[in-house]
Amino acid sequence: MSAARWRRAMGGSAGAAAAARGGRGSAVVPMPSLPLGAGAAASAPAMAWWRRALAAIRLRHLLVLVFVVGYPFVATPFFTFQIGAQSLALGLIALSLTFLGGYGGMVSLAQMTVAGFAAYMLAIFGSSSNLAISLGWPWWLALVVALALATVVAAAIGWLSVRTEGIYTIMITLAVGVAFFYLAQQNYTVFNGFQGFSRIAPPTVFGLDLHEPMPFYFLVLACALAGYFFVKHLVRAPFGIALQGIRDNPRRMQALGFDVTAHRVAAYAVAGLLAAVGGVLMVWYNGRISPGTVGVGAMINILIIAVLGGMKHPIGAFVGAIVFVLLQNFAIDLVDRERFNLVIGGVFLAIVLFSPDGLLGLWQGLRHRLGASFTPRGRGRIHR
Repeated sequence: MSAARWRRAMGGSAGAAAAARGGRGSAVVPMPSLPLGAGAAASAPAMAWWRRALAAIRLRHLLVLVFVVGYPFVATPFFTFQIGAQSLALGLIALSLTFLGGYGGMVSLAQMTVAGFAAYMLAIFGSSSNLAISLGWPWWLALVVALALATVVAAAIGWLSVRTEGIYTIMITLAVGVAFFYLAQQNYTVFNGFQGFSRIAPPTVFGLDLHEPMPFYFLVLACALAGYFFVKHLVRAPFGIALQGIRDNPRRMQALGFDVTAHRVAAYAVAGLLAAVGGVLMVWYNGRISPGTVGVGAMINILIIAVLGGMKHPIGAFVGAIVFVLLQNFAIDLVDRERFNLVIGGVFLAIVLFSPDGLLGLWQGLRHRLGASFTPRGRGRIHR
């Protein structure tokens, strides 16, 4: 985190403090009221924000946007639903881990647990094949309650684990995930045991059946884009800058007056909301939820996806999810059915060994090498 970004993020609070000091010790000259220009003055910050946002858009961003929007029109229903929609939903869950690990320095293995909890709550409060347990609420009300409860659970997990660091945080979140797995497997009154819930179909909105491949893909795409841009904005906001400062030096941030524990718990809550949305999309994708969905293997898969793409880049979660889903679906064509996990593990180890920053780290390194090779000698050199 650079000093320039810190000054820009904290400029608002510093300016307010300076104004307060000026009001106590110096005379303030009142400015004349300009009623006709008040609207323009109020819209100036918004216009400046839009200009900065548009200036950050590059050609590659437009190409990616055109590709993801036009993808279902040229792909088969299998690739639209099985590959595209599944990758985006898993990427949204991995994005919550990328936000926590990359910007907060907290690696949590309980993100799939939060996603699975949201899926269970949707099945319990909504409709499923088990009429004895499911309450049959309207889908929109069950959705809101599921997301809210999952966010509260994520904040509770954060409150429990933020007082530790490193391997201890990983072990606590792993213990929480394993505990929830056995609770869902052994409880038949609420979670229906190992059978779980089935026939959890996405709703029909304005006559549009979201169970169809193309409508469901665009639903998942909209949620993925919203989550991505939300994280990109949040990490540049004062909260995100403070969170990165806590990641780098929590003692100094505590000395500066920031509540380290509150910031970390809030980060867990934000990541929990992202994971909960991904969990709802996954249960609509699978049509069912069972303890196997929240097992240790599923928790490790989210970590693999985040590391494959790159923990320091929000887009890395989706890149890793695409690679993971492709390997999961087509690695079986390369090796024996019982050994296709060996291909996934080999690709994961190769990427981690050659690029600790994941696939995006490899891409950025390649761009820098190509840029350096095509840059004329002496360009960029300072002449005195």
